[in-house]
Amino acid sequence: MKALSLFVTGTDTGIGKTFVSCALLRSFCARDQRVVALKPIAAGAKLHNGVWLNEDTELLLDESNVTLQPHLITPYLLREPVAPHIGAAHQGLPIDISYIQSCYHDAAQLADVVIVEGVGGVCVPIDEMKDTSDIAIMLKLPILLVVGLRLGCINHALLSAEAIATRGLTLAGWIANVVDPYMTCSAENIEAVRQRFDRQYSAPLLGIIPRLDGNRSDKTASYLDIDTLLKRLRYLHAHQSNPFR
Repeated sequence: MKALSLFVTGTDTGIGKTFVSCALLRSFCARDQRVVALKPIAAGAKLHNGVWLNEDTELLLDESNVTLQPHLITPYLLREPVAPHIGAAHQGLPIDISYIQSCYHDAAQLADVVIVEGVGGVCVPIDEMKDTSDIAIMLKLPILLVVGLRLGCINHALLSAEAIATRGLTLAGWIANVVDPYMTCSAENIEAVRQRFDRQYSAPLLGIIPRLDGNRSDKTASYLDIDTLLKRLRYLHAHQSNPFR
């Protein structure tokens, strides 16, 4: 059986993609699934004992129960915390999404579930011609959108969903993650997005995550509707001969 796979993107950078991806991994592990996460492009690294490491990649690695070589988990580790096309140009490291595809296929042979975390939002450039969505298109993966709850999130969510649909990708569902705990009318904002996503994309709300201290993937996982997500992924998997809307 082919791995059930998912591409996690967000309405912005620093919106909680890794936070959510770790919780997804924890949830699937609890269901006795072999799970692994890839962060194909990571921007921002620190030198530790002679090795360049990215914090997000390390967090994902800790929650995976399938061991992969580092070059498969993060084929492109960019040292500067900047937009990928800029960081790659500074390092003289062109990003080849066909190589990312090869790494993904190797990982998918070893796991039941593969979480692929994007970099930034869905339209972040990775070179002069391609953006993050091109990775999901190449891998033929449905999208999970993390919506950061703060002022302006409705517009960011709707624009992201429109970009996903315009590129022929399937929005499998979305998660509301509280970025600003003092945001007013957060429930009304969630409902505005939920109604539109239900009507336009049949994309269910899969969880509302409150503001939590630290990377508490165990706590975060309790707010996710994994059963609905699994049902959605299995449906999309069964119809993968026509994977895009």
